Amino acid sequence: MKEKKILDKTLEGFKKNPKLDKYADKVLFKDKVKMANHILKTVGLPKV
Repeated sequence: MKEKKILDKTLEGFKKNPKLDKYADKVLFKDKVKMANHILKTVGLPKV
């Protein structure tokens, strides 16, 4: 239920395109997400 609320939120001035709903439950760029998570676990965030 919580995920549904997040997906329904839109910024002011933007309209939701219903054609993009088919991508809501899919994980895109699995390899890049996996690599980024690995880097964050091993190196961590940069200190600013």
